[in-house]
Amino acid sequence: MDQAPPTGEQYEITSGAARAVVTEVGAVLRCFEVDGLPYCESFGVDESPPRGSGAVLVPWPNRVRDGRWTWRGAGQQLALTEPGLGNAIHGLLRHACWRRYARTDSAVTLAAFLPPQPGWPMPFQTTVTYEVGPDGLTVTHTVVNLGPAPVPFGVGVHPYLRVAGTDTDDCVLTLAAATVQPLDERNLPVGPPRPVSGADDFREGRPLRGRRLDTPFGDCAPQAGDDLVRHRLVGPHGGLELWADPDFRWVQVFTPGDHPGRGRAVAVEPMTCPPDALNSGRDLITLQPGETWTGRWGLHPLP
Repeated sequence: MDQAPPTGEQYEITSGAARAVVTEVGAVLRCFEVDGLPYCESFGVDESPPRGSGAVLVPWPNRVRDGRWTWRGAGQQLALTEPGLGNAIHGLLRHACWRRYARTDSAVTLAAFLPPQPGWPMPFQTTVTYEVGPDGLTVTHTVVNLGPAPVPFGVGVHPYLRVAGTDTDDCVLTLAAATVQPLDERNLPVGPPRPVSGADDFREGRPLRGRRLDTPFGDCAPQAGDDLVRHRLVGPHGGLELWADPDFRWVQVFTPGDHPGRGRAVAVEPMTCPPDALNSGRDLITLQPGETWTGRWGLHPLP
């Protein structure tokens, strides 16, 4: 029997000059390129996603302190998937096999069912659709509450953005964020978010050279006359816009210096809620029984 890739089946979608590859395990965005130029960090078909690259983060993004939270008065204990810091991190479906639900030449939809389990006592179904077209990549998420009681949750994604032919340090990052969340040594919130100022204010764009970030920014909102949140990574000869629906009120920026095959990299992670939201309740989405939530984000190459 042939050995299966660590991320399972690979789904390639194309439209004109745009191409993306999505994996069965984790519904990961492994590749997005236009005219052969990469706009996100990739990894080999025989490799696992490094540092959460391209992952879908459901039913919570980022971290839960000690893996503990309370639902309907009952304490819940999640697995400590970040054992060094004692946190539960990035949801429950990063290592699950997602079922192919629909596919065309330019789009693929994957679905996952999450049954009740230790730390998460209510069932739900989620889907993610990746579609490439003239404007780039569009990603649509749904979450359906299949249980008899309200379900609180969050959604995030973990793409590492890339401007083709440009070092990360030569890029300028712009964020549509009005607040920043202070963190402790475990990357957990300390106090409430505060207004961005000085070096933490990316609203007019700031160079990434010399910056080391693993930081959640909040109150991301569309500009006047727009209906989408827009973040940008721009280099000397082009750039990339990450857009999202207004439900994605948060964005985590992570700049590792040792990303495999790249060195300095930058993850720009749209999230519907901040770290430890299962405990704080901040910006959690709650679905009633039978309800469905839908949210979109995407990547748009700039000239």
